[in-house]
Amino acid sequence: MKKLLLAGSIVALLAACEPASLQSLESSLILGKATPIHLGMDKTDVQVADYVIDPSRIDSITSDGPFSLQEREGILSISGKAKKDLYNLTFWSSGIGESVLLRRTKKTLYSFLFPSSGAEDKVMIKGEFNAWNPNNTVLEKQDGEFTGYVLLSPGTYQYLYVIDGKEMLDPQNTDSISNGMGGWNSVIEIAGPDASLIPHIKTDSYDANEIRLVSNNPIEKVYAYWENQLLPNDYIDIDNKSIAISIPGNAKNIKRSAIRLWAFNQEGVGNDVLLPLNNGQVLSSSEQLDRNDYESMIMYFLMVDRFNNGNSSNDKPLNIPEVHPKADYFGGDLAGVTQKIADGYFQDLGVNTVWLSPITQNPEGAFGKYPEPETSFSGYHGYWPISNLKVDYRFGTSEEFRSLIDVAHGQNMNVLLDYVANHVHEQHPIYQENPDWATDLYLPDGSLNTERWDDHRLTTWFDTFMPTLDLSRMETVDPMTDSAMFWLKEYGIDGFRHDATKHIPEIFWRTLTKKVKNDVILKGDRSVFQIGETYGSHELIKSYINTGMLDAQFDFNMYDRAVSAFAGAGALNELGNSLRESIKYYGDHNLMGYITGNQDRPRFISYADGSLKFGEDTKYAGWNREISLQDTLAYRKLSALTAYMMSIPGIPCIYYGDEYGSPGGNDPDNRRQMQFDNLDRHQLATRARAKKMIELRKENLALIYGDTEILEESNSHLVIARSYFENSVISVFNSSESPIEVSIPAGGKPNFFGEVSGNLVTIPAFGFEMITYN
Repeated sequence: MKKLLLAGSIVALLAACEPASLQSLESSLILGKATPIHLGMDKTDVQVADYVIDPSRIDSITSDGPFSLQEREGILSISGKAKKDLYNLTFWSSGIGESVLLRRTKKTLYSFLFPSSGAEDKVMIKGEFNAWNPNNTVLEKQDGEFTGYVLLSPGTYQYLYVIDGKEMLDPQNTDSISNGMGGWNSVIEIAGPDASLIPHIKTDSYDANEIRLVSNNPIEKVYAYWENQLLPNDYIDIDNKSIAISIPGNAKNIKRSAIRLWAFNQEGVGNDVLLPLNNGQVLSSSEQLDRNDYESMIMYFLMVDRFNNGNSSNDKPLNIPEVHPKADYFGGDLAGVTQKIADGYFQDLGVNTVWLSPITQNPEGAFGKYPEPETSFSGYHGYWPISNLKVDYRFGTSEEFRSLIDVAHGQNMNVLLDYVANHVHEQHPIYQENPDWATDLYLPDGSLNTERWDDHRLTTWFDTFMPTLDLSRMETVDPMTDSAMFWLKEYGIDGFRHDATKHIPEIFWRTLTKKVKNDVILKGDRSVFQIGETYGSHELIKSYINTGMLDAQFDFNMYDRAVSAFAGAGALNELGNSLRESIKYYGDHNLMGYITGNQDRPRFISYADGSLKFGEDTKYAGWNREISLQDTLAYRKLSALTAYMMSIPGIPCIYYGDEYGSPGGNDPDNRRQMQFDNLDRHQLATRARAKKMIELRKENLALIYGDTEILEESNSHLVIARSYFENSVISVFNSSESPIEVSIPAGGKPNFFGEVSGNLVTIPAFGFEMITYN
């Protein structure tokens, strides 16, 4: 009897130590991680349905900030001036709240002034703040001066004046910087908080009930969320520079949940922290991860026609004089992709997510023109749909696609499908039967509305045979979103890469995502990942990312700066600034795609070896020069680029052939046949390094969930640290022609070109290292 009482006392004591469960709704109001709301200067309008899947369930909405909240017809207006950097917004249902973080804007008005000589007709500015589109910033002439204003967040911005079509530096600004391509840009810096005084939060330790974190600076307040529920004050203990978070007791009932945390002091907001939980315990091993843990995704993008021919019976090249062989079908198909999945190519490399180029039916003829050599094109790439529901017979059958999905899922791999909604081919029945569903090919001034990427981005046609659909109209939105849903429901794909995202109105993305949540996620208890393609400013890219639209987009600004830094004359500290900017806009634990290349850019390695020159017409070069490897040092530079993408937050993405260094100019030369065999020793070594980097990314939770710090930077070197509890990775990059020495903590393991001796690592010329600590 005494033993029973003692055992009962121990159980009671343990129960008393375990944190209380949070009262939760049986069915969540908010699906997924709620993205923070960035407040405007005085008023912010929020579409409630972006966050709450069924707004009719809301009883009330409250905030702890000095705001007036008014909801009307699904729009929540938040009015008033924020006095602190962070606040909370809560949606209430049946007495239980689910919350969203509010962040105060740091934007300020910056004025430009250009003295007129009297000869100027039009003065514009192009820069990083307006997607390098001068039409976005046109100055007005007043009293002999051209003036204009832009709202800018703290940071560094490059720009140029465009005077009557001619680019020039700002004559009023003596600060300039190399653009990495042989030219110069003016540069302005908008002062922000002192980064040395802002709290930087790092994970420290944990036990079954509590997670402990530390800060380099004092903390004023913490907002912590578990599954979008604001943790009450009694779950959070702040002691100057340390934080202790109690894990809600009901977290043990969910396989994967997470605590997210933001902290600030009077100087500003620190890094956001993501703490993944596995059945209520801190996730401590990569073996606990599965393909639905998107932070752990490593993506591989392949052009189906150019990857592997697994079924020669569906080979149907045009074989006509009007189409150059480079622009015709090569014979790659779905069966070929399935073979490589089954053979273990992707598993051996280490990638866990395959992104397929579009596989819907494309036309049989030749379209478009290129002048030199004169050629038209086949639809081998898949971006000219004449059906949004049929598998192109040249790629295979519906049964072969189902087989591909089954084999991939059997190897714990995701399959993302490249989906084209913005436009159709002129032979598509949707256009043939509803020509008024397309935007106008001619603008009111009579000019052709083709390739007007920025000034008419929501209506421009890609070519005269590719009508852009007017996706601001629900009669067009509904059938197009339904066709996307078809691939999710019929085949069980895991998500989409969405083509031409910025050319499609937001109503399309909201409608599609609502259908995805209601018809797939809620009904099938599975996740769907959506990533978009937008070339433009951080602001434009970010505008499509939130809980009610896309999960992420590809960060082409980062890629461009990385190409310049590793293959050109760009500086690594400018790449460091790009990393800061991306984290500022997209968050410390973003899901942005970070590419080694893609189907629209010349191959990195051909810049790195000097085969391509920055500023030249790389499409013309690809057609009219035989581009092959000129300098084997370029392989090391390519590996450095890949290592960088593996070292930063987000989802790294390898473009097929970049794992071994396929050369090429721009489209279609960057879409050569995939090479699996007969690689030379440099290509084999490059692929082996890529495999090792992926292995490090998968095995080190610091590279998946860790905080990020730039420890050192200069024109020619960059040191990045990622840490997650006891696991750390320090990545060092050297773009100079000489070896460098960098101080590091002792006890690390080098994996590539570095030589470690005590507290020093030596990196050779154009080398890099990823040093691991456990």
